[in-house]
Amino acid sequence: MSEKFHRKLSDLKEEVMEMGELASGMLSDSITALKNQDIELADSVISKKNKLAEMDEDIEEKALTFIALYQPMARDMRTIGCILKIITYLARIGRYGKDIAMTVKELAGEKHIGKLVEIPYMAEKAEEMIRDALRAFENETAIDAEAFISRDDELDSLRYSIFRECLTYMMEDPQKITRCSHYIMIARYLERCGDHACKMAEKINYMVTGKRMEIK
Repeated sequence: MSEKFHRKLSDLKEEVMEMGELASGMLSDSITALKNQDIELADSVISKKNKLAEMDEDIEEKALTFIALYQPMARDMRTIGCILKIITYLARIGRYGKDIAMTVKELAGEKHIGKLVEIPYMAEKAEEMIRDALRAFENETAIDAEAFISRDDELDSLRYSIFRECLTYMMEDPQKITRCSHYIMIARYLERCGDHACKMAEKINYMVTGKRMEIK
């Protein structure tokens, strides 16, 4: 494959990393806005949804153009395929950040319950998985599947723990039902972000090794 192609492919990978920073930043900022009840920060997250969509479309178009023009094979083709998958997962992660930011606005002025249960901790774990997947993509390194499986299991456990705790609060005081319902939904969003990080890890491992694996 030509030097020009590999230079352009390297540039495209950098764009994917930029999109990753945007998406993970939206998720992180949305949780910060939630903790601090920061409406201005929530609005900032929401305002980035169009840029996220534009990056998704632009990278996809470039990747498909590369296939048409250069007809890559082997690892080069796997890299482009990985890019096309990763940007979809990143777009979804960013949108979950936007959804959480929307919730921040709905809960404005409402006192938090139980210090937000375990949502901040769960968010931290999900964000770590996303960062590790992106780092593996950038460095073209294989994924430790067992480590990702363990962390994904932890996110699942945290989600159910948050659900049970919120259910207790709602049964004790009906006035807490709305807030706790939002907490339960946010926990679901964070679990899905972890799932997307796992799917990214699967595709990155295939890109690097040529072997498929499943994280579940």
